[in-house]
Amino acid sequence: MASDGLTLKIYSVSFFGHRVVNTPRQIEQKLDKLIRSLLSEQEYVEFLVGRNGEFDQLASSAIRRAKRAFRDDNSAHVLVLPYSVAEYRNNEDSFRDYYDEIEICQNSAEAHYKSAIQIRNRQMIDRSDLIVCCIEHNSGGAYQTIQYARNQKKEIINLADLSTR
Repeated sequence: MASDGLTLKIYSVSFFGHRVVNTPRQIEQKLDKLIRSLLSEQEYVEFLVGRNGEFDQLASSAIRRAKRAFRDDNSAHVLVLPYSVAEYRNNEDSFRDYYDEIEICQNSAEAHYKSAIQIRNRQMIDRSDLIVCCIEHNSGGAYQTIQYARNQKKEIINLADLSTR
């Protein structure tokens, strides 16, 4: 991406969490504050999200709110699908209205469907500068994803651990 002939610094942020969030209102408030902060501090932010649970929906809603109410000229809200799902194929126009960009992760699309989400998640982590998560227990796919992020020495913010943010 170029800005006035210069290279624009893209700061990538991925979101991961359990399918069910125990304190959705508090997590939503933390997401709102964090996303506004990122939009004001970074030159350009690429928000990478999935669509596999309640935290993903909370993150996407917070991104859309911040872009609408605060700033929408320096970011992209990107849905990263592990493969072409029927919901997307049947509602492509609605998806394109909701997200700025939609990607289908090629490596996960070619893998067995049971491993596709983890493959997609790892690729999102590999391209991210910051990982934002809501991990409330030490099991499940989201927990495994964050373990991978730790092993990759990524900066991680766990909104479930923060009393305020």
